[in-house]
Amino acid sequence: MNSPKHVAIIMDGNGRWGLKKKNSRNYGHKKGIETVEKIIDAAIKKKIKFLTLYVFSTENWRRPDSEIKYLFSLLNNYIDREIKSLNNKNIKINIIGNINSFPINLKKKIYNVKKITKNNKKIQINMALNYGSRQEILLSIKKLIKKKVPINEKNISKNLYTKNIPDPEILIRTGNTKRISNFLIWQSIYSEIFFEKKMWPDFNEKDFFNILKKYQKINRKFGGLNERNK
Repeated sequence: MNSPKHVAIIMDGNGRWGLKKKNSRNYGHKKGIETVEKIIDAAIKKKIKFLTLYVFSTENWRRPDSEIKYLFSLLNNYIDREIKSLNNKNIKINIIGNINSFPINLKKKIYNVKKITKNNKKIQINMALNYGSRQEILLSIKKLIKKKVPINEKNISKNLYTKNIPDPEILIRTGNTKRISNFLIWQSIYSEIFFEKKMWPDFNEKDFFNILKKYQKINRKFGGLNERNK
């Protein structure tokens, strides 16, 4: 079967869902954490090796300070609550993005969970934090210039945040929005993209498995032709 190694997800719609349900964007973000836990377990069931989650983008700094602080508190509490469980489940946590501007205490916890889980093998969760794909590409090129290394596709790829991670075969965006919002631009050129109407808190294991089934039916040609069309 055509099984993916890497699935990437833009977890969109939390705020809108929260406003609809409880008139609070923060309520939607809180419920979104529950969906994260369910989808991680679903990915493990399907033996997916890499799951990349768009947690906080470089553009998210434009949101109200109160919402940003709440998002950081959710992440902080999630790490406190789940660090033992993540390690016991053999889950590796990796970070893509630049968290230098995050609160000191939160940075320490992020680096700590990354250190504790670094040798785990079942699945690698790439948390995209303060991540922007254009910035990632520019940073890679700056590294090459500094190293005086030729600027080509291979070398750019080797200097991205995702340098040791295969490109995602599947990219999912929930929330009934059809764009990729500065997420894995370089890495997703041949990703199969699935735009889901459901907002992230409503997305579930069944929805995830249905996407995997659809993916398995796709004939991925990567710019080539089917044998019958040659």
